[in-house]
Amino acid sequence: MLVLGLGIVGFFCYFLYDENSVKKIAGWMGSLFLVGSILLVAATGILFWKNREGMFRTPVDKAWMAGGVFFLCLLVYTLFFALPFEATYVEESKYREAYTEGIYALCRHPGVLWFGGVYLCAGALWESLEGTVFAVAVVLLNILYAAFQDVYSFPRTFSNYEEYKKTTPFLIPNRGSIRRCQETWRGAGRK
Repeated sequence: MLVLGLGIVGFFCYFLYDENSVKKIAGWMGSLFLVGSILLVAATGILFWKNREGMFRTPVDKAWMAGGVFFLCLLVYTLFFALPFEATYVEESKYREAYTEGIYALCRHPGVLWFGGVYLCAGALWESLEGTVFAVAVVLLNILYAAFQDVYSFPRTFSNYEEYKKTTPFLIPNRGSIRRCQETWRGAGRK
C-alpha cells in the first residue's frame, strides 16, 4: 500500500513542521509542510489514476465528484484566502495572533471539516478497499494533527490561542460560533 505509506509520511512531515515551528530546530524543516502536502497530493493522484476506469459510471459518481470539488474549494479558501496572507504565511513573529474571524469563528480547525469532506467523497468515488482505507486513514490523521496543534503547537505560537479556545469550538460548530462566523465574515456588517 504505497499510497497509504505516502499519506502517513506526509502527515509525519506536518507534525515535524509544527514541532519545528515551536522549537526552531532547523531552517530546512520549514519546508516540511510543503513536502507533506506534495506527498498527500501524490498519493491522492495515484488513487485517482488507479481507479479511473471505475469512476463516473453512474450519476451518483458525478455527485461524489461535485461534492469533492465543493469541499476542496472550501479547503483552499480556508487555508489560503480566509486568512490575512502576509501575517499568516510570510511574517515570522513569536507573538503572532490566531485569526479568529470569518470561517475561523466557525471552529478552530475548519479545514479539518473540509478535508474530511474531500476524502469522504473521494473514498466513495474510488470504490476500492485501498481508496477507502486511505481516505479513512488520512481523515483520522488530520484530526490527530489538529488535536496536536490545538494542544501543543498553536498555544505556543499564537499569543491569543488560549482565549480563542474559550470562545470557539474545536471542530464541531455550534449556534454561537455559526453566528460569529456570519457576523465576522469579510465585509459582513461593514458599511
